[in-house]
Amino acid sequence: MPAISVKNLTRHFGALKAVDDLSFEVPRGSVCGFVGANGAGKTTTMRILASLDYATSGIVKICGHNVINAPAEVRSLIGWMPDDFGNYDHMTVIEYLDFYARALGYKGKERQMRVQEVMEFADLSNLSDRMSNKLSKGMTQRLCLGRSLLHDPEVLIMDEPAAGLDPKSRVELKNLIRILAEEGKTILISSHILSELGEMCDSLLFIDGGKIVHHGDAESLRQGLDAKAGSYYDVQVLGDAMEVANWAVTSPYVEFIEERKRGGRIRIESNEAEQAAIVLQRMIKDGLSVTEFHKEQRNLEDAFIDILGQIEGGNGPQTTPPPLPPQAAVATAE
Repeated sequence: MPAISVKNLTRHFGALKAVDDLSFEVPRGSVCGFVGANGAGKTTTMRILASLDYATSGIVKICGHNVINAPAEVRSLIGWMPDDFGNYDHMTVIEYLDFYARALGYKGKERQMRVQEVMEFADLSNLSDRMSNKLSKGMTQRLCLGRSLLHDPEVLIMDEPAAGLDPKSRVELKNLIRILAEEGKTILISSHILSELGEMCDSLLFIDGGKIVHHGDAESLRQGLDAKAGSYYDVQVLGDAMEVANWAVTSPYVEFIEERKRGGRIRIESNEAEQAAIVLQRMIKDGLSVTEFHKEQRNLEDAFIDILGQIEGGNGPQTTPPPLPPQAAVATAE
């Protein structure tokens, strides 16, 4: 049985289809990255999974429990970490967590032990007497994570947890997520920082306009959905870096992607090494003083942009969800 099962999920707000016939599964003990532009339907989907919103139609289950029919059971199984959460004036970090531990039914020494365990895990022990509404963004996110872990949930739903964090705080958060995954937690995490999702996640779920446009692992995405993806090269030259951009604009089968300090990044509309050799020869023939020309791995941002471009062009990719683990396949067959 998958930890998260979504079948034909739809959510309308008047004439707006925020979620449009969404179906996917997340196996137990895996980390799934949830990716999409602003307004794509990510937060609405996550709120429905967390039993904070209702579906217009469709079925959503957490560890086999229907979100609509058994919300109490679902809430005992999930930890919800929203992109923004309320705080309380004049309440310290330890008082904040103790308040929620009481609300979850913990009592006496068990409550004290659970609060201390969460504070140690989220690295909040040295902040115990700090006012909870006077924390930095990174500290606040650790507090929110601690709150969501108090009842030791099986499934963790995280909506943009890295938004606004500095590099150090992002690394700390990524390490905590990796530890939770190693402990067997199932994690659905949305983020705009695709490179970090690729490092953390077993699978990536791309959504656009309320519909799934890709569900697979990061490596398959980097390799390209089809031959049209082409290949990417870093080009460095002597002299003006903009020479690469100016040359690419007038060159067939070459697309300029971004400017770099000593040149730029280009995409060649072929994966063949022979085509790359022809492009390099043409660069030199046209007078560019090329000092470096090497192939780069396709990053997740490129892949996401390619997917959206194909959809806008009316040639949306045909994608298939990753195969179910053996346990889930048996349950489906039964």
